[in-house]
Amino acid sequence: MQSLRRSLATHGARSFARGGAGAPAPVAFFPPAASTLLNHRRGKSTEALADDLVKACDDLLAAGKRINWIFLGAPGVGKGTYATRISKLMKIPHISAGDLVRDEIKRGTARGAEMEAITSTGQLLPDSVILDILKDRVQRGIENGERGFLLDGFPRTAAQAAALKEFAEVQQVLNLGLREDILVEKCCARRLCKECGKNFNIADINYPGDPPIVMPPLNPPKECEHKMEQRKDDTEEVVKARLKVYKDNAKPVEDFYEKEGKLAEFQIVSGIPETMPVLLTKIIGIVKASNPFPPRSRDRDRADDGDRERRALRGVRPLPRKQLRSRPVATPARRHPHNVGFHAQVPE
Repeated sequence: MQSLRRSLATHGARSFARGGAGAPAPVAFFPPAASTLLNHRRGKSTEALADDLVKACDDLLAAGKRINWIFLGAPGVGKGTYATRISKLMKIPHISAGDLVRDEIKRGTARGAEMEAITSTGQLLPDSVILDILKDRVQRGIENGERGFLLDGFPRTAAQAAALKEFAEVQQVLNLGLREDILVEKCCARRLCKECGKNFNIADINYPGDPPIVMPPLNPPKECEHKMEQRKDDTEEVVKARLKVYKDNAKPVEDFYEKEGKLAEFQIVSGIPETMPVLLTKIIGIVKASNPFPPRSRDRDRADDGDRERRALRGVRPLPRKQLRSRPVATPARRHPHNVGFHAQVPE
């Protein structure tokens, strides 16, 4: 785990001095690097795509559809990270089965103690336990008027997927993928601020290849640096055990949703800033395709404008835009000597 050790090292300040001892170090100005400009442009692109996703989801809701999504993927792939960002744009709650379990354990209930004894060994919890706390959360959201949900970390078995279908209609499932050796490294580098509750990842991934995989660390701010804690089950042995259990159960779940025509694949090969525009583009396409009543497009408006221009050239009196939309097929005008551009032979 060389990249993890690199990210843990403290980077000292670099000074560049010329001349003899005691000579002041020159202050050099460097123009913005190409990567900086690229990030600036990428930010604008991501912002525009975010607006498109908001609109697409609003249109889908207006068509009478709920927005019930699932993010699948192995532990450490980034389901929670991306689900948190995407759910805000979709205006739906991000429901993590893992967070529901950890909250139960933190409250010190009898069910929470049972959960902790199982998860500490890397094994999966019984279906009945997960389904009970998840069903309560989904029903609570419906009663509160939520537009849907974005669920991650569940289902992990085909039986769970079938049980989920009994109390929640899932519209789309997105399966996030990442190389296994990187998954182990990222899981061992996860950190949680015990005060603010935010998640961070100190792994510095830089693997050459085609395509290369580059994932800079998601370091905490200064105020959180000394409040970091690591989950008890984020050790290499437990992570590998979880991945093995996940792989044994993932294929049947993927097959379950693929048969229903709801499964889409997305491979992660870079960090969050580079991945978000690509991920947003894919999700926008899926949301628009699932809308049974898509809104009128700009292309249709441009087609109407072009039709008006052609009618003007033929000498046909153009209709007002409102009448043109209500009457897409207009009665052709009779031939007239002054209608130079009109060549159709209309019987007298």
